[in-house]
Amino acid sequence: MNYFTCKIMPIMKKLTSVYFFLLVFLTACSPRADQTEAIADTEPARWVAYEGDKDLAKNKRIVLVSGDEEYRSEEALPQLAKILAEQHGFDCTVLFAQDPEKPGIINPNYGENIPGLEALEEADLMVLFTRFRALPDEQMAQFEKYFKAGKPVVALRTATHAFEFGDKESPYKHWSNSHNVEGSPWEGGFGRLVLGERWHTHHGHHKQQSTRGLIATDAKNHPITNGLEDGDIWGPTDVYGVRLPLPGDAQPIVLGQVIDRAEAFDETDPFYGLKPTDSAVATVNPASKEPYNPNEPMMPIAWTKSYLLPGGSPGKAFTSTIGSSTDMVNEGVRRLLVNSVYHLLGMDVPQEAKVELVGEYDPSAFNFHDDEYWIKKDLEVADLAQ
Repeated sequence: MNYFTCKIMPIMKKLTSVYFFLLVFLTACSPRADQTEAIADTEPARWVAYEGDKDLAKNKRIVLVSGDEEYRSEEALPQLAKILAEQHGFDCTVLFAQDPEKPGIINPNYGENIPGLEALEEADLMVLFTRFRALPDEQMAQFEKYFKAGKPVVALRTATHAFEFGDKESPYKHWSNSHNVEGSPWEGGFGRLVLGERWHTHHGHHKQQSTRGLIATDAKNHPITNGLEDGDIWGPTDVYGVRLPLPGDAQPIVLGQVIDRAEAFDETDPFYGLKPTDSAVATVNPASKEPYNPNEPMMPIAWTKSYLLPGGSPGKAFTSTIGSSTDMVNEGVRRLLVNSVYHLLGMDVPQEAKVELVGEYDPSAFNFHDDEYWIKKDLEVADLAQ
């Protein structure tokens, strides 16, 4: 009997037995596929997906990115997504601001985390409604990749000042609304380069005057205005100021007429006492009571523009400074946004797009809230999946 048979074989048999025992043990202890799914199901939802109606399927993916402290994008974008999914067949995913220590709980005050931005890699279009975000590098990289690819964006209200890093160190500081390096293509940050304007001013008076939309003269036959006439668009948010003319090939689509309130200010009303029936064109400054004319000239509240990031491919943007959750109550606002999605995707815009509200929609007043408000509200992402 040789040395291998006498000495080595017994050792190998013992090792084989130990290996077999460990394999059986680990297999028994490891979760089965159904157990893994059950474990995954216990994790809090961090984004919401709305599958497009199969009979209307467009085979297009839209990612809607919320995250603003004031205009309730966490309410407006799920409603818009439902309309796009159920009435137009687009597959939609809505993302939300969340404190990483409390995943699945929406906190618009937390400006440094929007989970799920990887969805932009397969998105055909983004709807952006953020305000002064200072996101981590890996999340900003998703935005950079998206815009360098020249993909289309529908930007709402505070998206003109979507990012702001302030004194924080970041390789994406030039995306900030405050970026003012003269001669840089990024002068004015993301808002100016991509959309055509950054945060500039309130043109109307906040919570005191509303906005009525008039179709710009050169846009009467633009596809984005399909099914819209002067006065169809109205919202309680005031007109934003922009510097005229807008840069590049920007084309105004809708102008914002500043409208005075007819009734008293009401803090308890989501519309602050402003009504779509208000018709008096502003002639007196609500603060100073002095005569003024904010409608000469009228500011664009919706426009299209081409964009090009340094080192990237050309893309198209549509910006609407009307679009808060309470603005979304207006049929004309909803139609404007749905039309813009079709147009930026290169699809035929419906002559009168369906834009009925989906489910119960009771939007909050636009306003700032402290952290205690959001802790008490405890708004779960999963609550918006209905």
